[in-house]
Amino acid sequence: MQEQERSLRTPEQQVNVDPREDDNAPGNTEAAAAEGTGDLLALLEAAERQAKEHQEAWLRAKAEAENIRKRAQADVANAHKFALEAFSSELLPVRDSLEAALATPNASLEAVLQGVQLTLKQLDSAFDKFAIKEINPVGEKFDPHRAQAMTTVESDKPANSVVHVLQKGYTLNDRVLRPALVTVSKSKAQD
Repeated sequence: MQEQERSLRTPEQQVNVDPREDDNAPGNTEAAAAEGTGDLLALLEAAERQAKEHQEAWLRAKAEAENIRKRAQADVANAHKFALEAFSSELLPVRDSLEAALATPNASLEAVLQGVQLTLKQLDSAFDKFAIKEINPVGEKFDPHRAQAMTTVESDKPANSVVHVLQKGYTLNDRVLRPALVTVSKSKAQD
């Protein structure tokens, strides 16, 4: 707009132009530059404040993540350390029963037998509570994942059937703790 006013003035009028009205006058360009610099400084300060806030937030988040990691490590360490606590507490009554049987000086064979049967029931109860299952595959087809063949014998039963269990096996949540030691049938030799 000022440009249009200047072009409408006569040359004499243009000479007497007030420097405050002229954008190209030396004083006005410095004022505009100072004003632009002030805006840039304000923008720079705002950006620095925001960067500092982001850095502080990042540091807090990093510290929180580190704390969570350390807590998780401590939880895992405690879980490993005390994983058997509940199972162990279930086995204590079994031990108490065995010690009580040994502490009875003149127990009859029948009393000892009853005590052993009750102790076995306590042990079975503890095993059931913690999903420990017995592997007793007599009469079943031999499964090498759940049993270990110790010997083979000729039998009337189908080949690869378990004829006898030498030692029972056990699973924990369907994972084999100990395979059963078994005798497996084989076909009779034909004469």
